[in-house]
Amino acid sequence: MTTLENNHQYFDLHIKNKVITQAQYCDIAFEECQFTDCDFSNTVFTHCKFINCSFERCNLSLVDLSHSTLSGIEFCDSKLMGIDWTKARWPMYHLDFELRFIRCILNDASFFGLTLHELVFDECKLHDVDFREGDYAHSTITYCDCRHSLFMRTNLQGVDFTDSTEYFIDVLENNIKHAKFSRYEALSLLEGLGIELVD
Repeated sequence: MTTLENNHQYFDLHIKNKVITQAQYCDIAFEECQFTDCDFSNTVFTHCKFINCSFERCNLSLVDLSHSTLSGIEFCDSKLMGIDWTKARWPMYHLDFELRFIRCILNDASFFGLTLHELVFDECKLHDVDFREGDYAHSTITYCDCRHSLFMRTNLQGVDFTDSTEYFIDVLENNIKHAKFSRYEALSLLEGLGIELVD
């Protein structure tokens, strides 16, 4: 079993069934690595790099990614609750970090003020997620439950919300130009206008 050590680089590793909670790591680079059935909850990854990695059936809840870099990452069937994504390093010259979340739970997360184009959330739980002040143009948020998530002064231009539910997006406070919504759920967009719908 691979033992993770600070100031090391790991390439093309498949890490399975690893349980490391409340640990602290610094200056580790993971490239082309696959994590399966791992538990890293409450672990701190400071100044680390995750490049072209995948996480499947992992628990990453309350992970601290301070000053860490993420690019080309796919999360499948994983728990990522309570993560403050704003702590990670997001270079201003880059817009699309190729992050994909498939059937994940991201409740109580914060993406506040980030510029992350072409994010993919598919069949995810996004309860109480903070998307305020951010730029998520041309992202995909399909088949997601967005209950109590926050959108204010958010760029949602070209975002696909097909078959997502429970969102409240004020059309006067957010940019939704060319965004796509399912017909029935789109009625919620009128709530912020004070319009009463009658049959």
